Amino acid sequence: MNEIIDILKIIFNLIFNFYAEIGDSVYNFYLSYSRLILDYMHIFFDTLFYILLYITIILTLTYFMMGVYLLLNKNKQKEKPVKDSDLPFVTIQIPTYNELVALNCARKCLDFDYPKSKYEIIIGDDSSDKSISEKIDEFARMHKSRIKVTRRKTNAGFKPGNLIHMLNYSNGEYIVIFDSDFLPEQDFLRRIIAPFIHDKCVSAVQARWKTGNFSQTLAAIIGGTIPIFTHYFGLPFLNRVNSNTFIGGSAEAIRKKDLIELGGWRSGALTEDIEYSLKLTNAGKKIVYLETLECLCEAPFTLVDLCKQQMRWAYGVITAIKMYFWEIFTNKKLHFKDKINMFLLLSGYLTTLFYFLLAVTGLLSIITHRPEIIMWAKFISETTLNIILTSGFLLTLMITFILSNKTKEIPKLILASFSVGLVVIGIVTLGVFRAIFNREMNWFMLRKKGNLSAD
Repeated sequence: MNEIIDILKIIFNLIFNFYAEIGDSVYNFYLSYSRLILDYMHIFFDTLFYILLYITIILTLTYFMMGVYLLLNKNKQKEKPVKDSDLPFVTIQIPTYNELVALNCARKCLDFDYPKSKYEIIIGDDSSDKSISEKIDEFARMHKSRIKVTRRKTNAGFKPGNLIHMLNYSNGEYIVIFDSDFLPEQDFLRRIIAPFIHDKCVSAVQARWKTGNFSQTLAAIIGGTIPIFTHYFGLPFLNRVNSNTFIGGSAEAIRKKDLIELGGWRSGALTEDIEYSLKLTNAGKKIVYLETLECLCEAPFTLVDLCKQQMRWAYGVITAIKMYFWEIFTNKKLHFKDKINMFLLLSGYLTTLFYFLLAVTGLLSIITHRPEIIMWAKFISETTLNIILTSGFLLTLMITFILSNKTKEIPKLILASFSVGLVVIGIVTLGVFRAIFNREMNWFMLRKKGNLSAD
């Protein structure tokens, strides 16, 4: 037994001495070459920082120029009325999950000035809370000739799974979809269906979102600014250059026939609207954006919910672009202007990613720099200059606030951007990386103010 122990000691000592020698060699190498290694690292991070800086300057300056273009080219879109006799049968879908606010949306839909015999309302109730389902059923019984409730055993596939299920019960030639917190006006249905009647090539129509709780919190300001950027900058710009646009997941109308022919919704998609928009674009189908038709909605009003929403949107958009980028890019039947929407979608999240990488590479460049006395005046002046040079995105947001008649809210925008906005940049970057590296992500349900007043 003692011999075995002695042998084990010898083996252990040999192993320990072997790794000790390696450790000593590595440590000695570090002492001799650490500064040289740090110098090379500094050169790498410093060079990468300036490459990213120049790209960000160009990208944000492009945004600013597009914003100026929109200021100088006002909306000339005109809506054409439709006779009652020409109106088709429409299915309104309201997918919901533990959201009592869906009843507020349904009430608004009941009041449409659309012929009552020409539309139906379906509430797709995926709720796990039985008390909410009971209230939805009670509401449906009060309007049993107008409202239908569909249910599944689980909410598998999230919202797209719900939409797929509701499609089996939808009799309309066209489908209008509302998230539960949206509150359409009385003439909404008639106006969003009109483009289909006047142009048989139209496959989808998107209305403009209007955030009702914009100033509730700093999180709500950022949450409301993102739809403002989309609906007063991105989509209007595509309108001005006569390009195809995209649908936004709510306050939208789609032709049911085209949806079925193109394979329907993808179960589990986190941004089913973007995926379907890219499908339509690739198939040469027409999407119309109505700048003159608005629909009231909510923005996330807590930082946690805002981060959940933005991470999901970032993940979903990047995933959709990964799926359809090459098909659309190489589609010879599409004009370049009809491919612009894909690049606009991508560029927004690229800008956020660049801001994050600028902060990281800038910090690493400072850490790996040779020790010296900090020249605070130079550091502050250069940092300020870099912020100004990359402020094209913020200036563009200011332009969108002018276009959306929220000029008085610009100081709140600046405050929210340099507080809550910095957190969102990190969260969006996480969503982008998760999509790039195919990491799974679930659907996040958000708290909605309307749930407190719905009954």
